[in-house]
Parts: sequence; C-alpha cells; structure tokens
Amino acid sequence: MKITKYIVACFIAMSITACSSNEDEEMITGEGSVSVEFDNSYLTSDLLLSTATYLANDTEEIKISDVKYIVSNIRLENEEGVIFTYPKEESYFIVSEADTDSQFITLSNIPAANYTKITFGIGVDQEKYLEGATDQGDFLTLAQDAGMMWSWQAGYKFFVYEGLYTSDATTTETAFAFHMGSHGSSLDNYKEITLDLTNSARVRTDLTPEIHVVADLSNVLSGTTTFLLDDAAQIHVDAVKSPQIATNVNSMFTIDHVHN
Repeated sequence: MKITKYIVACFIAMSITACSSNEDEEMITGEGSVSVEFDNSYLTSDLLLSTATYLANDTEEIKISDVKYIVSNIRLENEEGVIFTYPKEESYFIVSEADTDSQFITLSNIPAANYTKITFGIGVDQEKYLEGATDQGDFLTLAQDAGMMWSWQAGYKFFVYEGLYTSDATTTETAFAFHMGSHGSSLDNYKEITLDLTNSARVRTDLTPEIHVVADLSNVLSGTTTFLLDDAAQIHVDAVKSPQIATNVNSMFTIDHVHN
C-alpha cells in the first residue's frame, strides 16, 4: 500500500513538473519586441546641452552643445548562446541628445527568449557603405538631414561632439568639434561593442523589456587617449586622431539596468 501511494505521489509530481515545463516552453515561443534606451551622461551627471559646465581635465572645462552618433548592426545573444541578428536593412539609427525620441530604439519581431548580451556598432560598416549611395535606402537622407555626412565620397559622420571650452590658457569660450567617421573606404573607424546585460531581457509576445545603455561622454576626451582641447579643438578627418576618438567612443557605453 505504501509503495502504491509512493508511485501515485511520484506520478503526480512528474505530472506537475511536466505541466510546468510545458508552460515554460509556451511562454518562450513566438516573437516580441525590445526597447534599447541610449542615455547620455557626463561622469555621474545627466548630460545637459549648452547649460551645464563639465570638467574635461585638470585645466579645461566644457559646455556641450551637440552629441549625435549612429547605432547600427544590433545583435542579441540569449542565455543558450544563440545570437539573433536584427535585419541589416533595418538596423541603422541616429541617436541625438537633442531629440529624446531618437534615444529609444524599438526592435520588433525578436524571437522570444532570455537575452543576456547585446552587440551594436557605432557608425556605418564598410559592407553597407560599399553598396553605394543608391542602395542606402532612407537612411542616407536621414543622415544628410541630421548633419551626419560630410559628402557621399567622404562618408558618414559616425559621431558628432561639439561645444565650447575654456582653459587656464584660453579664458574666452572657444568652439570645439570632434567628428569621427570612416572617411569613405580609405580609413575604417567602424567599431562594434558587446555588453553583458545586468539581468536577462525576457522577450515575450506580451512583454517588451527595456535595455538601458548609458554613454559616458567624459570618455571622449579622457578615454584610452587623452585629448587637450588647447592642442586639438577641431578634429574631423585625421589619420591618427580619428581612430583614437573611435576607440574612446567605443569605451563609453555600459549597461545600467534592464527593465522587464
């Protein structure tokens, strides 16, 4: 009798486990959406255009008037190591500090899963650029209207960083501008960043997680390479300094949190 009761108990437990497994499998089928927020900061402060003064280094202070960058080629990796690549033709976006809506990128038709990593590029990759102007789609016009191109021959501006600065040597507010790109096909500064999520982004048909990415703009001047604006206030097309800016920009992104 005890054995019979034991068998019955085991059968019930197995049935419950099977039901739970089936429910879990049902929960992670289908497709959903992901929202990726790009939140610009300066060290621990929220970035404020044209009004706040920030310490660039020991001798220079800056007021930032414009920050824009191209985000592209987004990929998500789930907890099993499977990578979902967002369709390339839909994967080019311009994030502007002056445009709040642009700081939220919505990705749709994402396979339901628990995602643990995100990868994205800053700029436009050579594969896309070498397709030619006629194959850039609507993004070419969008970039032109946003001031994110020099010309088709010179290429896209991947990153725009402008403002005013003062220093111990330059007490009058003076303009600075860092524009970084690949300059056609002659100098490739396109880079990709992979970030581990603080907790998994649970994409479901009825659940849209938000991945909160913080971009610390202090890294532009004080990242791997340190720039003094008294020495280099205007950097546009430079075979040495443009790749250094690209590396600094590459290191300014972190994951703050994930909302599910």
